[in-house]
Amino acid sequence: MSKRFILSTLFVLSIVGGYLVYRNMRTSGARSVKIMQWFRNPESHTEFTILQGERCGDAPFILPTNGIIGYLWDDSFRPGHRHQGLDIFDGEGLGETPVISAYDGYLSRMPDWTSTVIVRVPSDPLQPGRQIWLYYTHMADSDGNDYIVDEFPRGMEEIFVPAGTLLGYQGNYSGDPFNPTGIHLHFSIVLDDGSGTFRNELDIENTLDPSPYLGMNLNAKTNQDGIPTCADQRAETRDLKTE
Repeated sequence: MSKRFILSTLFVLSIVGGYLVYRNMRTSGARSVKIMQWFRNPESHTEFTILQGERCGDAPFILPTNGIIGYLWDDSFRPGHRHQGLDIFDGEGLGETPVISAYDGYLSRMPDWTSTVIVRVPSDPLQPGRQIWLYYTHMADSDGNDYIVDEFPRGMEEIFVPAGTLLGYQGNYSGDPFNPTGIHLHFSIVLDDGSGTFRNELDIENTLDPSPYLGMNLNAKTNQDGIPTCADQRAETRDLKTE
């Protein structure tokens, strides 16, 4: 095999690899520009903001917190990464922005969970009979001081919470005090493992696209650049009615 052929092959592979990296990263990159615009001046970009407790159309879930839905389900922050849920930022300080339950269910908090609770929904409203789990995290500061309300201490299991119940407040806990996240809520819908508990939320294959549950396009593959809001859903509904 000639050296020239090898170099040509490597050149082609580098182009293909660069394209794949770009394709995987461009989704969150384009959206990040809008997020930064919002953070610099939220009052000038209220069109990006969602409100906790709001229901988009006839979606089964209500929105779990205030802010901007910055990163979507199946977004990518680095090559090979696939985001398993939604990141919602409010731009307020630590422990200030409330997080509420998006749907009725039974809340548990594992003994070693600092910033996280999970809510079991016995019957998926979009697929009755299927059990799903709603996962809420980053409700603590970088040092692990949690913002989860006192009613849900570590080790608590199977406490019924109706939709709209206060769970805690947005924080920036990452598990590494020297590398905190931005202040936000991470929310995801996790599949049941078939034996009555939740699957590993870190794998996107164990989670569901939240779009139909919240009534807006929250899938990064089909909403590559936009910031989703209920207003988008209302506009689509008006367009359908006028056709």
